[in-house]
Amino acid sequence: MPQMTMIQAINDALHVSMDEDDSVVVLGEDIGRKGGVFGATAGLHEKYGDLRVMDTPLSECGIVGTAIGMALYGLRPVPEIQFLDFIYPGFDQIVSEAAKMRYRSGGEYTSALTIRSPSGGGIRGGHYHSQSSEAYFAHTPGLRVVMPSTPREAKGLLLASIQVDDPVLFLEPKALYRHGKEEVEEGAFTLPLDEVRLVQEGADVTVVTWGAMVPISLEAAKMAQEKEVSVEVIDLRSIYPWDANAVLESVRKTGRLVVVQEAPRTCGFGSEVAATVAEKAVDSLEAPIGRVAGFDTPFPYTLE
Repeated sequence: MPQMTMIQAINDALHVSMDEDDSVVVLGEDIGRKGGVFGATAGLHEKYGDLRVMDTPLSECGIVGTAIGMALYGLRPVPEIQFLDFIYPGFDQIVSEAAKMRYRSGGEYTSALTIRSPSGGGIRGGHYHSQSSEAYFAHTPGLRVVMPSTPREAKGLLLASIQVDDPVLFLEPKALYRHGKEEVEEGAFTLPLDEVRLVQEGADVTVVTWGAMVPISLEAAKMAQEKEVSVEVIDLRSIYPWDANAVLESVRKTGRLVVVQEAPRTCGFGSEVAATVAEKAVDSLEAPIGRVAGFDTPFPYTLE
């Protein structure tokens, strides 16, 4: 199997999807001839042409609204929002239209689109290019929110997202784009969108995390192991809907929970994980639930 970085795996997934399904189209700012600001769409325009790889104006509302219309007519659009920080002009289209289409039509229509966007910090982008705002969208029924943490996860989860008949917000931790390589299967394969990934088994404490915090949590688990603390690390993969049963099972085994998120602490998705465990597994807890999170400020450039 070839070794790939995360950005290479995402690019490969887009090539595989477009090869296998003529209804898959991509659109966004600078994604055509330039191949995207990070290179995620490199080579697509030369291979598939203007009708399937479309550069758009600088209008996130227009990008998302156009993609919703495409989806309603049977296409499977994969729009790119250049940075998650730029998504807010399209927020209404996502939460009021795409996420509600199946419900408002009584199941007659849906918006099968996958919105890709780089998320989080780590590239010295400052407070306009480094936000982690997944919790805004996890609050929206009808919308899937997915975040990979490795190259293989990125490819398998993106392929699954494009195939599912739901709108998906696919968040790509930009700090991991070229963080390292791993073996990734060639061709088409999918990973489940509704199941956690058990990254490391442990007995003393459960750490639940996602995205760019997965490798950092693994580093912390190694440090804990030196002090004879056995850490179970769980990667949510799907932030919404999330696999609460797997997390509860782990906490009932270890008796402790720490939630790690890059996003600011207040009202982050880690709070939902903590609340669910407090409601349904409090009798298994041997210590208070811990939350490790970002600061409640715009992302500080000095910390990048």
